[in-house]
Amino acid sequence: MTRKNILLKPEEMPRQWYNILADIKLNPPLGADGKPISPESLAPVFPMNLIEQEMSTQRWIDIPQEVLEILSIWRPAPLIRAGAFEKALRTPARIYVKYEGGSPPGSHKPNTAVPQVYYNKVFGIKRLTTETGAGQWGSALAFACAQFGLECKVYMVRISFDQKPYRKAMMQTWGGNCLASPSTETAAGRAALAADPDTPGSLGIAISEAVEAAVADKSGQTRYSLGSVLNHVMLHQTIIGLEAKKQLALVGDEPDVIIGCAGGGSNFAGISFPFVLDKMNGREISILPVEPKACPSLTRGPFGYDYGDTSRYTPLLAMYSLGHTFIPPAIHAGGLRYHGMAPTVSQLAHEGLIEPKSVSQLDAYRAGVLWARTEGHIPAPETCNALAQVVSEAEKAREEGKEKVILACFSGHGLLDLAAYDRYFSGQLTDADLDEREIDRAREMLGKHPLPENLRSR
Repeated sequence: MTRKNILLKPEEMPRQWYNILADIKLNPPLGADGKPISPESLAPVFPMNLIEQEMSTQRWIDIPQEVLEILSIWRPAPLIRAGAFEKALRTPARIYVKYEGGSPPGSHKPNTAVPQVYYNKVFGIKRLTTETGAGQWGSALAFACAQFGLECKVYMVRISFDQKPYRKAMMQTWGGNCLASPSTETAAGRAALAADPDTPGSLGIAISEAVEAAVADKSGQTRYSLGSVLNHVMLHQTIIGLEAKKQLALVGDEPDVIIGCAGGGSNFAGISFPFVLDKMNGREISILPVEPKACPSLTRGPFGYDYGDTSRYTPLLAMYSLGHTFIPPAIHAGGLRYHGMAPTVSQLAHEGLIEPKSVSQLDAYRAGVLWARTEGHIPAPETCNALAQVVSEAEKAREEGKEKVILACFSGHGLLDLAAYDRYFSGQLTDADLDEREIDRAREMLGKHPLPENLRSR
């Protein structure tokens, strides 16, 4: 049995991010009038240095030294050869997992929280607002704000706020202020509560609240920060895949299959984008974003222009979406309960460079439990979705008798998700699938802002 942590030396941590916008072309974000927005129109929401990064088509972007110093608290992150997992699955596949659970908040999210807070600090911003689903992004931003001395306010989706109280405690420990969303503090929150007082909330609603709170500060010292979807977020996460490339080279392997869970897209982008470039250059790789069947934007949603939030404060983005008013079922993978998908990930799916998959909640937990019982680490519910697809690919390799190399991202640990595991073991968790009427409603919603003829939905 092979058990091996493949480590990089501190000086081998990547010094640049890979920007996929150098190699693909996106449809521009639009305003409510259907016309492309200007960078200046985003200035009340984001600092101009991050807006410039959002629009950049430069392939390699230097990581500031101040950011590298904080990332070095937990990076380079280990790559695990999952020999015990392989043995349990009786597969000839070699399974490697990039472990992102070692950061202070326990997930991949600080990879972008730290640079975002740094760029806001340099620009003179004093406080940040944001949303969070499962709480991993909110705790990551609170951690990063503590490192640079910024204030942090987090609107946490109510279902996760209730399910995961210790995430709120983490944010408070780092000085963050965490509220359940929808709240009564914003017009967006009050409207959501008026429509449904018992709503479980959604990332779309929480984004609306956080954006509204940021632009309402007339002092100009508050900005909004997003943990997924946007181009600069995908950029910052590529440090994951760039490290994994170096680590696989140390053992002489190259991936045949790459897997990451996908909610807004940041974890998946982080592990996969550096390898997407290899695929563009002719390498045969299956690259699989994995989402819950209860929130299947990539696998069942239409491709078109939609808002990133429920109250339509954001620009229109070209993406796969279930519609900005969609409220997902109350699954425990709170970080995957987003109605849309990053434009970069969406474009890759549209072009056939990646192959979206979806898994059920119970299959996800079965895979997570098997991982914990063989490899030790207890995965977050989001990670369990990726592991369920790893199981599927490993079983396929066994059936085909092929020695495939599978690379997956372990996006975060599940030590604050044990209540969900308790519900799984007691038989209280169920599977949820999406009614076709929801898909029809999404098609109608996205049809109001059609893509160019050559970019219509599949």
